[in-house]
Parts: sequence; C-alpha cells; structure tokens
Amino acid sequence: MQSLTSQEIRQRRSDFWTSKQHVNLPEASLIADKESTALFNVAGMQPLIPYLAGKEHPLGHRLFNIQKCVRTVDIDEVGDSSHLTFFEMMGNWSLGDYFKQEAIQWSYEFLVEKLNFDPRKLAVTVFEGNEDAPRDEIAFEAWKKAGLPEERISFLDAKNNRWSPGPVGPCGPDTEIYYRVGESEFPPAGSNVKTDEDNWLEIWNNVFMEFYRDEKGELTKLSQHNVDTGMGFERMCKVMQNKESVYETDLFTPFLEMLEKNTRLSYVDNKRRFRIIADHLRTSFMLINDGLTPSNLGAGYVLRMIIRRAYYNLFLLKKFSQSELDLFVSKALESFKGLRDFDELTIKRVLLAEIAQFEKTLANGEKNLNDFLNKLEAQGEKVL
Repeated sequence: MQSLTSQEIRQRRSDFWTSKQHVNLPEASLIADKESTALFNVAGMQPLIPYLAGKEHPLGHRLFNIQKCVRTVDIDEVGDSSHLTFFEMMGNWSLGDYFKQEAIQWSYEFLVEKLNFDPRKLAVTVFEGNEDAPRDEIAFEAWKKAGLPEERISFLDAKNNRWSPGPVGPCGPDTEIYYRVGESEFPPAGSNVKTDEDNWLEIWNNVFMEFYRDEKGELTKLSQHNVDTGMGFERMCKVMQNKESVYETDLFTPFLEMLEKNTRLSYVDNKRRFRIIADHLRTSFMLINDGLTPSNLGAGYVLRMIIRRAYYNLFLLKKFSQSELDLFVSKALESFKGLRDFDELTIKRVLLAEIAQFEKTLANGEKNLNDFLNKLEAQGEKVL
C-alpha cells in the first residue's frame, strides 16, 4: 500500500466525495451548543442530528467533512498507541438520498481504488438482527457484490453493530470496516472480526439510520433513511503510513522531535509522557482557538485539567524558565501549524496564564508538605 501524508489523505478524500456530488460541510465549533447535553462536539454527526431526524439541510442531501472532536472519557488511556482527547472525524452523509448499497460500494471503492488498500486485508461486520430489526441481509449482499469474500463478513449483535448518538434520537444498524494488523501480512483462512478480533483494526463505520428512539425507548421508522459514516483521521494516517501508533504519524512527529530537542530526552525512553504532552497541548490549542478559557465549571474545567496534565508531565521532564516556556509554546504551535490557523497570541496568553496559576498551586502544595514533614520531625516522628 502506498504511503500517504496526512494532507494527501485529506485531498484524496475531498476529491472522491466531491466526485460523488457531496457538498463540503463547514466544520462546527468544538464547544457544543447550549441545547446539547454534551460539553463538546464528540462526533462528526452531532451537529447534524436535527437533519438526520428529518429537517431539511440548506446544503442539500449529500454532505461530507472532517469534523474536529474532543472526547475525554478515555483520558487515562492517552499515551497508548491510539487514544486521543482531540481527534478529527471524517464523515459523509446521505440525508434521505442513497442508502446501504451505494454507501457500501463507495466505501469499498474509496479504500481500494483511491487509497490503494489491498482488499485481502479488509474485513467487515454487519448487524445480526434482534427483536427490533431483522438481520441485515442487504448490507451482507452489498459487501459481497462490492468484492469482499463471505468468510470476512461477520454478523455481530446490537452491542457491536447498532448505533445511536444517545438514548434518544435517530439510530440504526451499522457496518464496520476493519484492516488487518496481525502478525501475518494476510489473514489466514477463517480469520475475520468475529473469530480473530485482536488482529483487526476498525477504520470506518457506516451507520444506516432507519429509526428514531424516543424517551420510552420505543422505536419508530424515520420519515427518511440516512447514512452517517465516521472514519478517524489519525487512525487512517496510522494505517496509511504503516506506523505502530498515531503518534508516529506526520501529525505528531514535528512536535515530538521538537520536544526531544528542547528537553534533550528521547521519545523512545519517554513515550507515554511525550504522547500525553503532545495530545494535551494539541487539544488545548484547539479549544482555546475556539474561544474556550479555563475555569472551574463545565468545559472550562476540562480545559483547565488538560492544560495542567500537559504541564505537569512536561515539568517532570524538564523545569523551564519563563522565557524558555514562552519560546517552547511558540515552537509547539509551529509544530502543529498544519492543523489549523491558530490565534497564536490568544493561545499563548491563555495557556501561559493557566500554567502560572498551576505553578502557584504546585509551590503552595510543596510548601504545605514540607511544613507538615518538618512538624512531624519536630515531634520526634521518623520521616522517610
């Protein structure tokens, strides 16, 4: 498979969906609107929920974009090979236009013909059916028609292959696309997601929204059938660039190289800490750029914790002077310049002010700890 840069992936995808008469949907802010129960936009489809439920979209019935997202539910996992707090979700939508057959055919076409995936390394899952909806034979037949052999198509239950944005709203069965990441280059006979899940990496999800679930949990048919897809951009870069983690892709390597240079420490010896700093600073830059400031409430509190986690991990690597820290933040912004146009002055002002406040907290904590230990020693207590 040909290695592609992150920018090449963006361009090929844009060209493909434009050729399929899709309109590029401007991305929404990371900060969720006041009507949402979420603090942030956590998926590309989140701003489209009213249109998936039947409202007419001003840009038409075929849309695509790359939506910036923030999720913190797995923040303690950040530092492994794939978890991020900020990520980009590549999505394409049919709002009452095409449905399963076209979505599956175009998914296969994009991966195999435009990104040059080897079809022998692809597998999919489809919905096996339950009391609410039948087994998805249409998706199964569509994948076979596209070119995927039957042995690499798995039927899975609702926990795996039925999706909704929440307890209430549009929902339906999905089909998930996986790429072979096992020890052997190609899957052995009988290997698919159901029989051999650890050797397959999910890269794309196509949701077929046919139903609406109300507050009582009851399902009714939507007035229109929709397609809602999501493909993680960072994960696709990992696959296309044949890297062990998303952090080794060209999205992060400029920052990691800069961090090595400025701490005089190696990434290999400090992987988890380097990755946490990279992820958390990137997330902080994006949230501040969208107008958020640290606070003790809601989204502002999440931003405060992310900045402080980033700085604490940096502090454990090297203690920067104020001038060094100022220069470091500038270099960090420069390393992520391909991500967005940043308001550098605002980001630096907000970030450095929060770090200064955190440094006071650290200093006060250290002083209180020392005072406590000194008091114990004065009382004749043994302090290790």
